[in-house]
Amino acid sequence: MTGQSAPVTPAPLFEQAAIAGVGLIGGSVALGLRQRFLARRVIGYDASIEVLREAEALGVVDEVRATPGEWLRACDLVVLAAPMRALAPLARALAPYLSPAALVTDVGSVKAGIAAELEALGVRNFVPGHPMAGSERGGVAHARAALLENAVWVLTPTEHTPLTALSRARTLVEQLGAAPVVMPPDAHDSLVATVSHLPYLASLALTHLVARDERLSLLAAGGFRDLTRVASGDPRMSCDMVMENRQALRDALARFRRQLERLEADLDCPEELLAAAQEGKRTRDSLPVVKRSLLPPRHDLVVAVPDKPNQIGAVTQALGEAGVNIKDIEVLAIREEGGAIRLGLESPEDVRRASGILSAAGFEVRGRG
Repeated sequence: MTGQSAPVTPAPLFEQAAIAGVGLIGGSVALGLRQRFLARRVIGYDASIEVLREAEALGVVDEVRATPGEWLRACDLVVLAAPMRALAPLARALAPYLSPAALVTDVGSVKAGIAAELEALGVRNFVPGHPMAGSERGGVAHARAALLENAVWVLTPTEHTPLTALSRARTLVEQLGAAPVVMPPDAHDSLVATVSHLPYLASLALTHLVARDERLSLLAAGGFRDLTRVASGDPRMSCDMVMENRQALRDALARFRRQLERLEADLDCPEELLAAAQEGKRTRDSLPVVKRSLLPPRHDLVVAVPDKPNQIGAVTQALGEAGVNIKDIEVLAIREEGGAIRLGLESPEDVRRASGILSAAGFEVRGRG
């Protein structure tokens, strides 16, 4: 680094972000904002003091708040990340304190209702959103920035959504490593009724068959467990999700019944059933596989770098000279002012050593995956 000017942390997209609801998805968004240097400060808001303490202790957020108030006016990004049943009440509680210039979005799996709610509240820069990511393990303890990487993130603007707000939301999603897809709220709700909510009800129906016959439970393994995996989700959250989208789900159920009736009829026509099976295989095999980061989160170090020549070289040289072995390296994002790289290291001790070395060299670093 001799003779070079000290590195400058890239300018963030947002000065202060509020994550309202610090669970699995909200916590993952918070970590993505912090690790990728997208927000200068991230505030966690939640009704549960225990959740807030855990989020702060894990380094998911910079500070926590348990009640809405004037502090929200300084936030230029607000993410509503509560469960479906709590989204509308949460929006009503926060709306009086939001800055008119703030970008507001949510992560709910049903869009028409929350879009209408925010419009009625007069929140102008609201862009409804739904990251298609998740895990059977909920809670902030399982939050990971990598959960959002390569995930489809649906944005559902209405006719009243400002184009500038949609553009900012797209940039946010891209910088978090996800793939934005834009469609109207009603179209989104119809599609997720088929690909998400209907499979949940189908899983419930199949598990109920097993629950009513002990002999079936002895044989229900392997493929049956894979097919019914989504039944292991949080029952309350899953119930709220399907109830919120019940009209679109009824339409999907009607189409599903017709498909089952067709397959039942094909039991008397081997060639027709074979054709249906071949079509099913082609469709299933063509579905995209979402690849998540393979780097162990606890051994990651994220480094902010300016958009200048040889910055990655400066990082690797400094660590190489100190004997710190870099197992993997990944460019997370580069903006005009710079971006971030993730280093995969061998051990937590290497993370601590590398953090000290690079901090002394003028780089800003963060070490939670």
